[in-house]
Amino acid sequence: MGLPRTFVGFSSTDIHCYRLMQAWKANKNIDFNFANCQLQAEVNSENEAYIKRKCRERINLAGKYVVLIGQDTKSKHKYVRWEAEVAIEKNCTIIGVNLDGSRSMVRDTCPPIIRDIGAIFVPFSPYIVAYAIQNFEMHNDNDNYHYKDHVYTSLGY
Repeated sequence: MGLPRTFVGFSSTDIHCYRLMQAWKANKNIDFNFANCQLQAEVNSENEAYIKRKCRERINLAGKYVVLIGQDTKSKHKYVRWEAEVAIEKNCTIIGVNLDGSRSMVRDTCPPIIRDIGAIFVPFSPYIVAYAIQNFEMHNDNDNYHYKDHVYTSLGY
């Protein structure tokens, strides 16, 4: 089986975390890998429709949508919420990654669009994010999921 095709959504203020994920992927000492469906380069345009069309093309390639959840993510409606809507419409598996280290959904920071839809929430750390990308499948219910402590222990946390 190939690597999970994954699109990573994030607020522009959290781009450093996305770049760190790319560094995890490149580091041979960290078991972290996925087929990155993110845009290969920043779209050099201010045309919102054009940018969204390019993002939709990439999301349509993905089976997983990872959203990095920082302090301002839930207020990012123009692109982050829109990307999540497209991923949900496409039936992507939704993985919320809490940049504050929380192991479950945090209502104060989580975008409402991914709450109570069967998504999983994990902290920003390579082994648990990789585990979620490889193993989690969406649940078709109105719940929020998180891994139990034994999963973290098995991964060395």
